[in-house]
Amino acid sequence: MILVAVMAELLEEYTAAVARALERLLSAAPLRILPRRVRFVVLRTLPFASPSPPVPPPPPPAHAVPVLLAR
Repeated sequence: MILVAVMAELLEEYTAAVARALERLLSAAPLRILPRRVRFVVLRTLPFASPSPPVPPPPPPAHAVPVLLAR
């Protein structure tokens, strides 16, 4: 399971890197090589990897005593 998670993370980073490189390449391409409409369609369909949402901290164990801060 850990190997699957590592591979998924690597593929996500690879996809984001390829999308950034393709975006940079397409934005620099001259109009006579790649028309603006085609460039727009390609750039809109790039699969950008969104950052993972932050993981909330685990709840305290049931046997933990709550600590009250004194003022």
